[in-house]
Amino acid sequence: MSFRPLHDRVVVRRVESEEKTAGGIIIPDTAKEKPSEGVVVAVGPGARDEDGKYIKPDVKPNDRVLFGKWSGTEVTIDGEELLIMKESDIMGVIEA
Repeated sequence: MSFRPLHDRVVVRRVESEEKTAGGIIIPDTAKEKPSEGVVVAVGPGARDEDGKYIKPDVKPNDRVLFGKWSGTEVTIDGEELLIMKESDIMGVIEA
């Protein structure tokens, strides 16, 4: 199945965080927070301005992004857990 988000919505796959701290301490699964970093899977065509023209999204598929802790709606598509959020919930793109 393929999924195409509408308007200014973005589909994001969470990226798992490290299981060790910088000091080498292993973090158990029960103490981990959900990561607020992910990879963009799909992007809608963009929001519309007052004239009805599309405003092109700033993110594109495969961008690595940071988003708010409580951002988005969790969904399962083809057995994969993904997040659907508005582009405005994304705080920035991580560039290499």
